Amino acid sequence: MKMNWGKSIVIAIVLFVGFIMYFVVTMMTDNQYNHDLVTENYYEKELTYQDKIDASKNALDLGENITVEKTADGLFVRFPKAFQKEKIEGKMFLYRPSDKKLDFEIPFSITNNYLLVPDNNLSGGRWNISIEVKHKNKKYFFSKEILY
Repeated sequence: MKMNWGKSIVIAIVLFVGFIMYFVVTMMTDNQYNHDLVTENYYEKELTYQDKIDASKNALDLGENITVEKTADGLFVRFPKAFQKEKIEGKMFLYRPSDKKLDFEIPFSITNNYLLVPDNNLSGGRWNISIEVKHKNKKYFFSKEILY
């Protein structure tokens, strides 16, 4: 059988399509390559995004920000001194980009000017922290990325 340019091009295209299809099937079926959206309710959260922008501006107007530090006991979150500790309430969301199963949310209403997240709740790696605070009917939003 004699090979010519036409047959060679067809064989090359078929091999290339087979190569691409192999990777598509591998990515679709292997759990190692399972990447989910950041949130299941993406569009619902997008509708409330302006509220988050306004809360972030409120936080910038404070002058003093929430500080997040890694300590031996866990993650130590200190609130600004301008906040009256009896009137602080909100929630803290810890998002782990590499594993959806490690994400968790902590609602809080505190009596001190700080919050401690125990060390046993956090594994090593990158965490995105979002803190929504309501103080005297005004909302504040803080976010930070840390390596734990």
